[in-house]
Amino acid sequence: MAARPLVARQPNERLQTLIQEAACSNAGLARRVNMVGTERGLDLRYDKTSVARWLRGQQPRGRAPGIIAEALGRKLGRTVTIDEIGMADGKNLASGVGLRFAPTLLGAIEQVSELWRSDVGRRDLLAGSAVAASAMVEPSRDWLITGPDPQVARTAGARVGMPDVEAVRAMTAALVDLDHRFGSGHVRPVLVHYLNSVVSGLLSGAYRESVGRQLFGAVARLTELAGYMAVDTGQPGLAQRYYIQALRLAQAAGDRAYGGYVLAASMSHLAAQLGNPREIAQLARAAQEGTRGRVTPRAEAMFHAAEARGHALMGDARTFQVVAARATAALDRTDPDTGDDPAWIAHFDTGYLADELAHCHRDLGQAEPAARRAKEALAALPDSRTRRRGIGLVLLATAQVQQREVEEACHTGLRAVELLSTVRSSRGSEYLDDLQQRLQPYGNEPAVREFGARLELQAA
Repeated sequence: MAARPLVARQPNERLQTLIQEAACSNAGLARRVNMVGTERGLDLRYDKTSVARWLRGQQPRGRAPGIIAEALGRKLGRTVTIDEIGMADGKNLASGVGLRFAPTLLGAIEQVSELWRSDVGRRDLLAGSAVAASAMVEPSRDWLITGPDPQVARTAGARVGMPDVEAVRAMTAALVDLDHRFGSGHVRPVLVHYLNSVVSGLLSGAYRESVGRQLFGAVARLTELAGYMAVDTGQPGLAQRYYIQALRLAQAAGDRAYGGYVLAASMSHLAAQLGNPREIAQLARAAQEGTRGRVTPRAEAMFHAAEARGHALMGDARTFQVVAARATAALDRTDPDTGDDPAWIAHFDTGYLADELAHCHRDLGQAEPAARRAKEALAALPDSRTRRRGIGLVLLATAQVQQREVEEACHTGLRAVELLSTVRSSRGSEYLDDLQQRLQPYGNEPAVREFGARLELQAA
């Protein structure tokens, strides 16, 4: 990549400081940058001379600054932004927005509010940002070793009371319902504008301690939902930022259990989508460790199911079986009559667990149990869960391909296409694309050609 000189060509002291902190030579940094570039499909050929030019003030173009920051972050074991390495221009100054687990409550409010403002402003750096692997591990560590904020009450600003908290909860429930029916493409802009225009004002208002805890808990749930919707609209880098902030808000709420949910249900699933199985298991285990004795059996089941996904993706069938058995046993201990489960985990039932295990069996190449679990999951889903039913049908079709039941797989796949055509969901499209790739070896069969034609018609 060609180099672009910085204005006035000043030595890059920030980069020099970080290289020294990382105890890395110029040649060593160049090798690490080239390796990260290879992971992202780039053929980078930097050497120690390239690093020397950066230190003199030259700045590489394109994606290189972000890759340099990632390489240094891996060496240092923490998140590094392009601002820290002295390679942020006017467009990229906010590249680190949302990636930090703020140590103070004021810092947390400022950071999440800036994230919402940036998202509403449609900054290119957020919409197209890549996921930084270290940026998910570091917040989980901070969450594990720190307790809730000692005080959250505020005296300045407009008065905020429980009716305001209930309004946030009601808005969350309404948006969840719309998302299930129509997909995040229709709903996410509404959610982000609500966070920026209404919720940011609530966080900056005046509230008693008890109200403040409830407010932070409600906003954590809504922020996590915004992250989920970012995943569903094909923006994993943005989702990562929302998940980190949801984790921090849960900490302010003093809700250890929900923090575990963000780690296991949100961040680990994002890692699964990105194909990082080790991070899946790590995040799920962090959730288990950080909530030990503080969650209901239903939540325990979900945390174990998330860990099982990681072991399955790593091809470790034996450990998967052990962890999956723990998930099943925990769910068997649930008592729906007690009413102990919080609202955010109520959806995790036998059908949802079956869906998780179907994914695991698929990843392990165990076609028969994958198909059986997929059918169990579909049987438990109401018709209103349009997107999940569509994805469940794709999962079943994938298992049928693995069983070489190609015609039946195409029939199931067409049912999925029919459902997913009614929602705006990047996740649904990704599942269908994966199914089409799995059908490619059977491309001469009429059923496969018909399935491909229907997909093309939908995309037109």
